[in-house]
Amino acid sequence: MSARPAASGRPARQAASLSEKERSRPLHFSHFPARSQEVGPSRHADESKRQHGGLMSEGDNSSLPYTRVERSIGNKVLSIECGRYARQAAGAAMVQLGETVVFVAVASGPRPGHLDFFPLTVDYREKTSAAGKFPGGFRKREGAPSMEEILSCRIIDRSIRPLFPDGYSDEVSVYSIILSADQENEPDVLALVGASTALSVSQIPFMGPIAAVRVGLVNDEFIANPTLSELQESKLNLVVAGTRDNITMVESAAKEVSEETILDALEFGHEAIKQIIGAIDELVEKQGKEKTEFEIPVLDEELLGEMRDKLLGQIKEKLHTPGKFARKDAIRAVFDEYIGQKFPEDMDPDERATAVREAKDLFEKLKKEAIRAGILAREREDGRGLEDIREINADLAILPRTHGSACFTRGETQAVVTTTLGTPADEQRVDGLKPEYKKKFMLHYNFPAFSVGESWPNRGPKRREIGHGALAEKALEPVIPDPDKFPYTIRIISDILESNGSSSMASVCGGTLAMMDAGVPIRQPVAGIAMGLVVEDGEVRILSDILGSEDHNGDMDFKVAGTQFGITALQMDIKIAGISTDILKEALEQAREGRREILRRMLISCGLRAPRPELSKYAPRLIRIKIDVEKIGAVIGPGGKIIRRLQEETDTNIEVEDDGTVTVSAVGEGKAEKAVEMIEALTAEVEMGKIYEGRVVSIRDFGAFIEILPGKDGLCHVSEWDTSYIKDM
Repeated sequence: MSARPAASGRPARQAASLSEKERSRPLHFSHFPARSQEVGPSRHADESKRQHGGLMSEGDNSSLPYTRVERSIGNKVLSIECGRYARQAAGAAMVQLGETVVFVAVASGPRPGHLDFFPLTVDYREKTSAAGKFPGGFRKREGAPSMEEILSCRIIDRSIRPLFPDGYSDEVSVYSIILSADQENEPDVLALVGASTALSVSQIPFMGPIAAVRVGLVNDEFIANPTLSELQESKLNLVVAGTRDNITMVESAAKEVSEETILDALEFGHEAIKQIIGAIDELVEKQGKEKTEFEIPVLDEELLGEMRDKLLGQIKEKLHTPGKFARKDAIRAVFDEYIGQKFPEDMDPDERATAVREAKDLFEKLKKEAIRAGILAREREDGRGLEDIREINADLAILPRTHGSACFTRGETQAVVTTTLGTPADEQRVDGLKPEYKKKFMLHYNFPAFSVGESWPNRGPKRREIGHGALAEKALEPVIPDPDKFPYTIRIISDILESNGSSSMASVCGGTLAMMDAGVPIRQPVAGIAMGLVVEDGEVRILSDILGSEDHNGDMDFKVAGTQFGITALQMDIKIAGISTDILKEALEQAREGRREILRRMLISCGLRAPRPELSKYAPRLIRIKIDVEKIGAVIGPGGKIIRRLQEETDTNIEVEDDGTVTVSAVGEGKAEKAVEMIEALTAEVEMGKIYEGRVVSIRDFGAFIEILPGKDGLCHVSEWDTSYIKDM
């Protein structure tokens, strides 16, 4: 090693001088065993650190102090740990079930200016390394969140948002990272438990804790946090979140289960939730920080009183103006007139802007008060009773070249829905933490700005659109025919053209009609309804088929979809700290009657009681046959020569699977049938004694070779050509 030249006036540092003996001496590190030594205890040896509620001591040099608690939920152990990781975050938790591990951290920052909403951000990311996999594509790095990640974000957001106190407006971020995935235990529920734990031990004001559990139904028995294998056999996939006393969020897919089964599942899940909350309380006791005090914005009570005296009566009167936009304009006119009188234009511009903003906040408060008072008095804005459904119109085959189309209109909510039929090549491949799988049914939901009379740029589907589409897809999937009987890939697109309440349920109704128009033999028609709720001073009002304003100013948005026989999808969001199972029971019963009424009226309106018997002439004809696996080569040919020739001659698309399943698709009558005949001929076996017609392919002195089946020649001996003697051919 040579000495480094001096720089910046500093003397050069001399190289260390080592003797030959020192140079040849091997390096040893105390934490690596010598080659001849046996490896020490395994990493799982010290189980004492993982004991229930174990608190590591400050003096333990092998690990940072932390608290770990465990609870048996069903037949599995759920563990939650705090204190060891992300100590600079406001709060953090590590949650484990089986070998699935989820880390969650929360942070907060100052309020970003004047906002009329709570700035909560939830981020949920799945690392493919958690399942020992590499990301796809050239970058080999996780990119934009997948649909599964977005749906998990929404579940967490919808569960925790109602539990932040009114008036708290600091920015809050929740970060969830899937660190280990055993491809059996779902991580989304663990992330929600981790978010609740991290918020509960942090200084952020949070009216928790809450917990969540997934409920399955296999062989008429409920299972807490079922595995992916168990979910394959389950009639129910329900996620429920709640506090110790009430339920705050429900998300469910089901296979036509009854309302009573849903209620039993919620009660079963709530018992597990109480156990998990007990574990979180234990962590808060040992690791919790003192909650931050915050100032609740003080209302100008004098101005509020003046506005209530002058404007509340006018607002109540204008609320009954027919039509969404006419009603909105009439109410805005009340505010504009008051502002013009109260704050003249010659005021200081900055002072006037501040005063008008404060007055607008108070006016919105009065409008909400008026809407809720009307509902409590059983007087809705559009004059309907609490259980009444708006007018329904349904039209089919509105588009000439689509495979199926429908326009579903309910009041001022309208969806144009199309169905496209495809081949197995159109299936969506889904690759993530779960084992790769294919989707044969997809529903995509679009909510453009003009549907609510507004303007914003269209930069792809937002989280809300993805969530609404997923809910409608869940609702319709149980009635999709078996692939063995109807092997088509199905894509539904719902474009919302007008919206005033529950466009996702309009997509369910429109999706049913579009598939019926396309000739998809669905098992049962499906309809959906959105329910609302107002709870105040001990009074409870449940509303059927809510308007957008009733959703915005009410306490619950409860969407229920299903057939006449049972529920296929369910989603509940609330704006209060929770609701009881008694209220849920009443809401489900009222939703059942409303759903059946919508189903009856939409089928009468469209004039179609069953799917069309024939597919559209523009839809591909798809035939599936089975051939001997050993005959696959005969169909494909060397380098794909035979299958390409078949496709060119018949104008079809032919797909051959490894198990011998052959799918032939074509647009137009007779093409697929012709291709199937040719494939059957290629794979047929020659039968002794059967008479074949063929083409002479070569002639020899002793006879002629005749192609009796594709690729199979038979010899017709010269003696068989005629009854008289033939010397040669």
